[in-house]
Amino acid sequence: MTTETHAPAPEPLWRPDPERIAAARLTRFHAFAAQRYGAPSPRLRPGAPPSVPDDPAAGYAALHHWSVTALDAFWRAVADWFAVDFHTPGEPALADPAMPGARWFPGATLNYAEHALRAGLEPGRADAPALLCLDERQQPEPVSWTELRHQVGSLAAALRRLGVRPGDRVSGYLPNIPQAVVALLASAAVGAVWTSCAPDFGARSVLDRFAQVEPVVLITVDGYRYGGKEHDRRETVAELRRELPTLRAVIHVPLLGTRAPQGALEWAELTGGAIEPEFTAVPFDHPLWVLYSSGTTGLPKAIVQSQGGILLEHLKQLGLHCDLGPGDRLFWYTSTGWMMWNFLVSGLLTGTTVVLYDGSPGHPAVDAQWRIAELTRATVFGTSAAYVMACAKAGVRPGRDLDLSATRCVATTGSPLPPDGFRWLHEEVDPGLWIASVSGGTDVCSCFAGAVPTLPVYLGELQAPCLGTDLRSWDPAGKPLVDEVGELVVTTPMPSMPLRFWNDPDGTRYRESYFDTYPGVWRHGDWITLTSRGTVVIHGRSDSTLNRQGVRMGSADIYEVVERLPQIGESLVLGVEQPDGGYWMPLFVRLAEGVVLDDALRTVIRTALREQLSPRHVPDEILAIDAVPHTLTGKRLEVPVKRLLQGTPLEKAVNAGSVDDIGALRFFERLARERAIVSDPDYGE
Repeated sequence: MTTETHAPAPEPLWRPDPERIAAARLTRFHAFAAQRYGAPSPRLRPGAPPSVPDDPAAGYAALHHWSVTALDAFWRAVADWFAVDFHTPGEPALADPAMPGARWFPGATLNYAEHALRAGLEPGRADAPALLCLDERQQPEPVSWTELRHQVGSLAAALRRLGVRPGDRVSGYLPNIPQAVVALLASAAVGAVWTSCAPDFGARSVLDRFAQVEPVVLITVDGYRYGGKEHDRRETVAELRRELPTLRAVIHVPLLGTRAPQGALEWAELTGGAIEPEFTAVPFDHPLWVLYSSGTTGLPKAIVQSQGGILLEHLKQLGLHCDLGPGDRLFWYTSTGWMMWNFLVSGLLTGTTVVLYDGSPGHPAVDAQWRIAELTRATVFGTSAAYVMACAKAGVRPGRDLDLSATRCVATTGSPLPPDGFRWLHEEVDPGLWIASVSGGTDVCSCFAGAVPTLPVYLGELQAPCLGTDLRSWDPAGKPLVDEVGELVVTTPMPSMPLRFWNDPDGTRYRESYFDTYPGVWRHGDWITLTSRGTVVIHGRSDSTLNRQGVRMGSADIYEVVERLPQIGESLVLGVEQPDGGYWMPLFVRLAEGVVLDDALRTVIRTALREQLSPRHVPDEILAIDAVPHTLTGKRLEVPVKRLLQGTPLEKAVNAGSVDDIGALRFFERLARERAIVSDPDYGE
C-alpha cells in the first residue's frame, strides 16, 4: 500500500497587511456590492479592521464567482459604485449574453470624455495636475485639470467647426505627449472615433491601419525625439496626406518647432481658448476608438471598442484592481501605438494623475524608467517584463539608489514576468512592493488576469482572474482544467470585447479570430494554467505551440530559463512541423556582447533546460542570430518565423510594415533555403 504525498503549497513572496486590505477600494466595493446588489458578504475576522475578510483569497474567490455568474448585478454595481453619469439610463446591464454580439445597457447614453474630465470639477482639484509630462530630459511639466478641460473644450469646438460628427474618425500620428490625450478626449467628447499610431511607425504601417477607417482629420507631429536624437517625420506626414483621400483637415503639432505645412492648421490656434467642453451623449455601444492587432501576417485587424464598454471595464480595472483614485499617480511606459496607452489615459477616469513619458525606455541609462517613477512620485509604475529583466542583468539597484517610497505597485505586461523578475523586484526595489504581473490583450484593451490588491503574490504567477472575467483553461474538447496547461478562454462576455472589426461587414473575420475553436466562447490564443490556489500562469501563445511527443509546451517557460543565463541577451524558440512528418525545434539566441556560441555554451543551455524544465524542452539545435525580430509593439515574431522556416515566402509570411527590423527576418528566410527544409515548393502557401 502506498501513501500519496503532495508537495507543500509554496509560500507567497508578498502578502498585503490587514490595514492595506481594509483600505483597498476593492474591499469597500465588496461590502457595497454585498449590501446593495446581492454579492456574497465578506467574511470578517473578530478584532480585525472593518471589512477585512477572514480569508482574503476565499473572499475574493467568492466575489469573483458572483461577478461572472451574476453579470447584470455585477456591472450595475460597478456603474453605481463609480457614479457613472448616464444621460439616459439603460436596463438591464446585459440584455443578451450571447458571444459574439452581447448587448450592454440598451438604451443608455453617456460620454467617456465627460467621465475622464470630471475630477477637475471637484472642490480643490481644478489646479491639481491631471497630467505630468516628461521627455528624455526628465523635467516634469504639469497640465492641470482646468488646463486639460479647456484644451479639450477648445479642440472639440474646433472639430465641430470642421464638420466632424459622431461616428467620424479622427486619427493621431503622435507620440506619448499631452496633445495626444487632448485629441483623444476631444474626439470622444464630439462622439468621433479616435485612432492613433506612434510616429516611429513608417508610412506603410500607418496607412495599413488608418486607410481602413478612412479618417476625416489627421493630427500629427513634425517629428519626435528618441535616444537623444531628433527624428524628422515631415516626409512621412506628406505621404499620409497624399494617401488618405478622406482627410478634410490636418492639424500640425510642432514638436520639433517647424511651421505647419501648406494647408495644415496650427495646434496652438485651435486649443488656446478657455472653453469648457461640450459632451455629446452617445449610445453605450457607440464606438470610442479603433485599436489594431500587430498585423504580422496581413492587414492589422481594426478592433472597434465602445464608449460605455471601455468606460466600465477601465473603471473596474484601474479603480478596483489597480486601486487607483484621487491623489494617486499612474506611470506606464508605453506608446500611442499600443493599447496600454489607451489604458494609461483611462487613469483619468479615477481622478488619478497620469504620467506621460515620451522617449526611449533606457536613455540615457538603463534605469531611466525608475528615475521617472522617482521624479513623478508614481504610485503605480507599469513597465514590460523585458525591461525588468534588462535591469536585473545590468545590475540596476533602484531600491538602493533612488527614492521610490511613493511607489506601492510595479505592474508588468507584454510577456510573462519570469520568477527571477519577481525576485529581483522584491530584493532590489522593495520587499514590501506589490508586484502585479498582468495579462490581457489589445482585443479587450484590458486584463484577463493580474492585479488584486487584497491577495498575496506568488513567484511567477498572476494573482487571480479579474472581476467580471470568467477565465478558464480548457483542453481541446472544451473540458475545464485545473493545475494543467490549456487554452485561455473566457466563457461569458466582457463589456470591452470588440463591437466588431472595422472592415468586416458580416463579422466573419471577428468570429474566426475568437469563436471558431469553441463556438460561443472567446479563445484568446494563449496557453494558461489556473492553479488550485486560484492564481494564473501564462505560458505563451498557443498559436506557436511547441509540441514534443504530444506534450504541449509554452515558449515563455523556455525563454525564462535561457534568458536567465548571463551569456544570452534574448532568444526565440520554435516548433516546426515538416512535410515528412518530422518535427524540428530550434532555439535561436542573441548573445550578450563579446560572447561566442560554442559547444560549451550549448551544453550550458541544454543542461539548464533539461534540469529546470524537462528533457522535452531541450532544443534540437541552438543557433546564434544577430537580432530577434519583433512586432512594432515589441512582441517576438514566433508565428511568422515558423512560417518562413516552413518555406513560406517572406512577403507572404509577414507584413513588412509590422516588423521592427525586416533584416532580422532575412536570416530565417536564408536558413530555410539553405537547409531545404521544404521539398515541396507549394508547402506553406
